[in-house]
Amino acid sequence: MQKKGLGKGLSALIPGIDAPRETPNLEVEVDRIASNPSQPRRSFDEAKIDELAASVRDQGIIQPLLVRRVGEGYELIAGERRLRAARKAGLREVPVIVREASNSETLQLALLENLQREDLNPIEEATAYQRLQEEFELSQEEIAQKVGKSRPAVANCMRLLLLPKEVQQEVTRGKLPAGQARALLGLENEALVLAAAREVITKGLSTREAERLVARLKSGRKRKRETALSDSNLRSLVEQMQRSLGTKVRLLHRAGSGRGKVEIEYYSLADLERIIQMITGGKG
Repeated sequence: MQKKGLGKGLSALIPGIDAPRETPNLEVEVDRIASNPSQPRRSFDEAKIDELAASVRDQGIIQPLLVRRVGEGYELIAGERRLRAARKAGLREVPVIVREASNSETLQLALLENLQREDLNPIEEATAYQRLQEEFELSQEEIAQKVGKSRPAVANCMRLLLLPKEVQQEVTRGKLPAGQARALLGLENEALVLAAAREVITKGLSTREAERLVARLKSGRKRKRETALSDSNLRSLVEQMQRSLGTKVRLLHRAGSGRGKVEIEYYSLADLERIIQMITGGKG
């Protein structure tokens, strides 16, 4: 194993990573590197891996893989596509950067690298956020800071996990865009969600068209409904609550009575606790 000078270091790839916890670049045997069990990406385009392998045969690995030491070998933190391509290309060794990292940091780094390279589909991204929240007790605000997004953007992504599994699979396959999928969350009946998803996919509906479809399906249901918001002041209040709480808020207002109710969505127990703390000002 010999030291090399490849790449620009991890700080050029993922901002905020401290260099002192890394070794200089090394060459490590491919067989000594185990895949990352925390890898947020679950689907890989084999055709693109083949293309990358062809490039690797010609140019080698330009950007070192990020790994951590585990026993006598190494575990991959970031660079799954490059590792797979190196194996296909028949490389015996690959350049790596060795970093000390806990399980939490390993998942965070893998997520950050995939997000920066836009390698995750929306469901994989949402699942990774959920793992950061549930396994490592990170708030949506903390997650947003780490990935360089707004808290509402993280919350909206996580809302996709409320969809039926069949619909999530269509999002993963790329047949149902995330915007149209989120529109379907307005339907409470799973059968209606599945039917609407099929129609959106078959007709290639836009997000606005999907929203109109959802509204049409909801209005066709035989049940008593609260009147829709027509008061611009009430709509403004709802928008203000959504911005403050970082989640979807629904106001069900009975016209003429001045009565109604407020529905606030949450996506995990940790998210519920965050919302309650915001409402109560942190008072138990």
